[in-house]
Amino acid sequence: MDRLPTLEEIETAAEVVYRHLPPTPQYAWPLLAEAYGCRVWVKHENHTPTGAFKVRGGVVYLERLRHRLPEVRGVATATRGNHGQSVAFAAAAQGLEARVYVPHGNAVEKNAAMRAFGARLVETGADFQEARETAMAEAERDGLHMLPSFHPDLVEGVATYPAELFRAVPDLDTVYVPVGLGSGLCATLAARDALSPGTEVVGVVSTEAQAYRLSFEAGRPVSTNSAATLLGDGMACRIPEPDAVSLINAGAARILAVEDAELAEAMRQLYSCTHNLAEGSGAAALAALGQERARQKGRRVAVMLTGGNVDAELFGRVLGREL
Repeated sequence: MDRLPTLEEIETAAEVVYRHLPPTPQYAWPLLAEAYGCRVWVKHENHTPTGAFKVRGGVVYLERLRHRLPEVRGVATATRGNHGQSVAFAAAAQGLEARVYVPHGNAVEKNAAMRAFGARLVETGADFQEARETAMAEAERDGLHMLPSFHPDLVEGVATYPAELFRAVPDLDTVYVPVGLGSGLCATLAARDALSPGTEVVGVVSTEAQAYRLSFEAGRPVSTNSAATLLGDGMACRIPEPDAVSLINAGAARILAVEDAELAEAMRQLYSCTHNLAEGSGAAALAALGQERARQKGRRVAVMLTGGNVDAELFGRVLGREL
């Protein structure tokens, strides 16, 4: 993938997306404005059928795969949860088998949701990268289509959500976006370029998974040895996608790193100020805004609440300040 999607490509993907789910809302919450000193819109991708933004890319990719390879019988992929739910949801709509690989110790409730959507779950490896390597090998062995975590069809589908935001809220100064493997940030850059070119886009990673921040600073892909964040599992990448790095480095304003303690505080803020549930990665954008309160004072800002799929036990510990 050597370029960002055009507005025409995003709109074509939207025709597929809206057959499966409605647009999600974006609200300016007054308690967040009081807490952060600026007008804060939250884009609620926690309101999709899978509780996260990834489903938009999944339905586009698998519908196009069905047309491109009508003989395909099933797909395999690796995930920490939200991508896997997306694939299971979209595969069921296309009548395909979905085999989803997750690392040992993955979120219990995300695993349960993937099974409920129809996926066959395989737990393997110590982290996402090891699960992905097993998925690739077994997909080839068993004749399954290996569905990537970064692909133009995924980015075009995902880009429908920032396009909704930019159409609904013109003239935003800054948008904060969590970074896993890069589809969400690339999608936001594409929609920004098409609809709100004056808006700066800021990526957010975990301090325990800084591959994309290091790649941004180095101007080339930089891998890390671990990605061991407790709360930010959706950002737990240690080997970045080279195409995503190139597109992000060309279009993002900067990339910030947030600690698990900052994620926990942002999760609590989103719950107390909006009564919305955010997983750690879903709260990362607000955590990054917290680092830039002075910079954003009095401005118009949006944060992407990319998912709300957090285990009840873990969220209870966050609310009780027990971490």
